[in-house]
Amino acid sequence: MSDPMRPRASLRTAVVWEVLKEALDDKVEAAGSDALDVLDTGGGTGNFAVPVARLGHRVTVVDPSPNALFALERRAAEAGVADRVRGVQGDIHGLFDVVERGGYDAVLCHGVLEYVDDPAEGVRNAVDALRPSGTLSLLAAGLGGAVLARALAGHFTEAMHALGDPAGRWGEGDPVPRRFTAEQLTELVAKAGVEVGAVHGVRVFADLVPGALVDTEPGALDALLKLEAAAAELPAFHSVATQLHVLGQKQGPDRR
Repeated sequence: MSDPMRPRASLRTAVVWEVLKEALDDKVEAAGSDALDVLDTGGGTGNFAVPVARLGHRVTVVDPSPNALFALERRAAEAGVADRVRGVQGDIHGLFDVVERGGYDAVLCHGVLEYVDDPAEGVRNAVDALRPSGTLSLLAAGLGGAVLARALAGHFTEAMHALGDPAGRWGEGDPVPRRFTAEQLTELVAKAGVEVGAVHGVRVFADLVPGALVDTEPGALDALLKLEAAAAELPAFHSVATQLHVLGQKQGPDRR
């Protein structure tokens, strides 16, 4: 399996990876081309960029951290895809200072919106980087998962605070600046001119199950992965997911 599929990492990325891979395969078939141009905003060390490059696609990673880009370069070289991965320093708000507008078949915006000053602008820029009918893969922190985690840890006041906080934060010590509901994310995407194709809940159970159980119980990891995949598509579980994944397609100018 690819990079995101390492045993422990797979619990965090399996659902998103399978959905993304299928979307890229569909786009390859529709375009009649084996290689797509993919932009990974905030792609860091290449958790998704390198596996996407292994599929044969050309990937540009935009990230503000020089250290992350250095690690990306090394990781791509070790995976034998250095010729298909390019890292550039920048961020989503200044995206078109470093990449081409309308130049990509797919854009990944994973773990970015939580940290930007203006999420709506971030989504618009991601969409504007797409070619007509391009695919957007958006992954962001979910509000419900954080509330549930704080409550189960016995931090009931913090859980209540997150419920009422406009940014979905449980307090000043919260390391995540902003969280979203599925409705908020789909509204942001739709307003930016993307037709939502699917919404998935990510890490619905994985963050709640003791690690020792997953590591020591025979078959537990595979069973949990199957459970995560089954629950991801059910709207009832979106409200308690640690992360939310939205997949969509850029609409034409006449439909925006």
